[in-house]
Amino acid sequence: MRKKFFQLISLIVLVSLLISACKPKEQPEVVDVVEENGPTTITGKLNYTNAFFTDGVAQPVIILEDQGGFVKRDRKFVIPVESQVIGEITSDFYQSPFTYSLSLPAEPNGTLNDVDHDGVEEQGVMIFAVAYWTNTWGDPYLERRDQFGGGWSSAYASTKVTDDRDAYLEVYGGKYLVFAQDDEQQFPSDFGADKKLFTDDDSIMDLPAGWSVIDLDSTPFAIDRSEDPVIDLLEPESAALDDYSALSYSEAYEQMVEKFKNEYAFTELKDIDWDAKAEEFRPLFVEAEQKNDPHAYALALRDFIWSIPDTHVGFDQSLLNDDFQNEIAGGLGFAMRETDDGKTIANFILDGGPAANAGMEWGAEIISLDGVPTSDVVEATVPWSSPFSNPINKRLQQLRYATRFTLDKGQVEVEFMNPGGSMQTASLDVVNEYDSFSFASFYAGQPETSLPVEFTVLPSGYGYIKVSSFLDNDVLSIQVWERAIDYFNNNSVPGVIIDMRVNGGGSGWLADQMSAYFFDEETIVGNTARYNEGSGEFYMDPGDETLMIPPSPARQFSGPVAVLVGPACASACEFFSYNMTINDRATIIGQYPTDGAGGSVEQFLMPEGLTVQLTIGRAVDAEGNIHLEGKGVQPDVQVPVTDETLKKQADGEDVVLDAAVQFLSQPQGVGVIPSGPPKIGSASDAESALNSGVSFLEDLASESYDAEVFSQPDTATYTVQLAEPEPVIWAYVWCAVDDKTLAANFEDIEFKFELDGNDVPDESFTIYETMSGGQLCRLVYTVLSDWPAGEHHLSTIATFTSKINDGSADYEPGDYILDYTVYVNP
Repeated sequence: MRKKFFQLISLIVLVSLLISACKPKEQPEVVDVVEENGPTTITGKLNYTNAFFTDGVAQPVIILEDQGGFVKRDRKFVIPVESQVIGEITSDFYQSPFTYSLSLPAEPNGTLNDVDHDGVEEQGVMIFAVAYWTNTWGDPYLERRDQFGGGWSSAYASTKVTDDRDAYLEVYGGKYLVFAQDDEQQFPSDFGADKKLFTDDDSIMDLPAGWSVIDLDSTPFAIDRSEDPVIDLLEPESAALDDYSALSYSEAYEQMVEKFKNEYAFTELKDIDWDAKAEEFRPLFVEAEQKNDPHAYALALRDFIWSIPDTHVGFDQSLLNDDFQNEIAGGLGFAMRETDDGKTIANFILDGGPAANAGMEWGAEIISLDGVPTSDVVEATVPWSSPFSNPINKRLQQLRYATRFTLDKGQVEVEFMNPGGSMQTASLDVVNEYDSFSFASFYAGQPETSLPVEFTVLPSGYGYIKVSSFLDNDVLSIQVWERAIDYFNNNSVPGVIIDMRVNGGGSGWLADQMSAYFFDEETIVGNTARYNEGSGEFYMDPGDETLMIPPSPARQFSGPVAVLVGPACASACEFFSYNMTINDRATIIGQYPTDGAGGSVEQFLMPEGLTVQLTIGRAVDAEGNIHLEGKGVQPDVQVPVTDETLKKQADGEDVVLDAAVQFLSQPQGVGVIPSGPPKIGSASDAESALNSGVSFLEDLASESYDAEVFSQPDTATYTVQLAEPEPVIWAYVWCAVDDKTLAANFEDIEFKFELDGNDVPDESFTIYETMSGGQLCRLVYTVLSDWPAGEHHLSTIATFTSKINDGSADYEPGDYILDYTVYVNP
């Protein structure tokens, strides 16, 4: 087949040459060539300024990147493993700039591209960029998930790639490495009138055989055949750190406001008037500049940042550390939390602290502080952990900070009421204690030595995975993650609980691909819109849609899953949790929703070396809706916040985890109202099902009974779990010593069949008789199929109107009931 293929190619080339012989061929352009024997080793450096460049990276690699994807503009192009030539990083990767060296193979295995557009099909050339990647999955080579689904590098490569919406991801400069197998090949010598490479209007030039470096920044393109060329990898302007640190306070402020005004992702959603905000805070920066006061400048920056209701927005507070310590130094020896019924109670009492000494007990309702209703005090509190996307999180942090004071406060008058007691008022001393403050932290009790992914099997038998970060060592995260999935599958673990409650986020791509281990097909999860400088608007390219790419079937977990969430699950953690709601793949369990930080971020530098962060990426779901920002992922199972649950938590119980175990222990579909009953089969359907061995309801039930249970009027209950809406036989069976006795018995039995609250007519059932154990048995049966998801109830009521004897025993009159609950997985 291979021989015939090349024979066909040769024939096509011959015909094309005959046709083109009738017209003059465009003459190649003469270009500058540095003549040597061709490159053998490439060296260079990569200078990065982006603050997130090294985060989570464990295996950075420099490779020859096959540009077949760009030549064809194929966004799904996966760089072939056989084309990947891996270089060596020759300095400390974590110190910018780092250097690299890459030895070129004598003959590469890249994609051949005929790019001279002369109408003649020719062998073509192999085109490569030198590019930085990070390898997370599998062997040292990049697979599809490492390549973010496919395409070509748009950053940190030897090429310059635009993010302008009118020429999105087009190469506009930089350097290529091109390999020609002979000296008959050609390559573009410029971008042509359309300013796009590898299009019909490109001028062309001859290429020497072997390796050549093509300088796309020269006009026309220059060819470098030197043996050891230097090719630096380029950080794009859109990824580079904007630096306003050399400006004055007021100048930097104006630049910052302009950046927020243009690039902040949720201006419309949050109804922010940037011009009004600029006017509001400008005097603070001008005054700080006039006084040359770095502290006043830091406070002005704080107040501006805190006015933006977005968890992702923040700044380096190092100049304000003393202010923070001063304002939270004093406590009253108790912490408080609001319950679902609106009370504010003390959920922590410090032994020997001011509250305990005043007689306050655990669970005391806090009525007022310094004569102001507690709710009003909380509402007026501005936490140092500001700002917030989600008002629920803001309220929780306000509760934490409402009992913090400067030590010179002296005393606070607290009105409270102990459980079962009467109103009391006490003046509590403000003392230097942090226990109550630490207790109220979202991160309370979290060990500092946690790995990014940890797993175990709970006493209940369910698998448990805790994911603490998507910003840690990505290779370690995936290795432990895959080990957990393998262990659960190999040991037939019946369900998995994924604990995402304390996870500050990180790589959204890593989060998306880790969630893919619970799916069996590729699934679009969303996209991100970003400010486009060329158009002055936010732009979202359809080709940037994010996919979950499942691993091999052996690495997929198909059982039931519960995901635990809370207010400390932010950003990429929320992307993971949201993904698990797609197709109802998992049940979300928690007391509160996630953080509501639904975007991607960028940092820039301000005077005094302070870093500011803003949200530049507007994350949306597959339908284009803003799905996380400001609201987060809501629990499907809301664990109540009551005196009882808060007391259990104070005593060290994990009520959210307990709720997850309880939920998974219940049949899937419990409490779900089905859209209708299952289909009742015809007589021929029932006969066919019986003959083909379709299971009876009793066969699938978790309960079984001996004959004694049916010896007197009673109810036998059965629980059936259907993972799929499979056909099932619903039957009543009665046996007697002979046909005469069987017929007499049925004269004294009346039947009633109920399905999801409705009577089923007797004529819907079929009769079948057979010998079993020396007795003649009659089945009254039908087949049920197409079960809608949810909880179904069936009853067979056999009323014996008089005493019956089947030839071996007597049966008293009464109702003999078979009651079935069938749960069908959603």
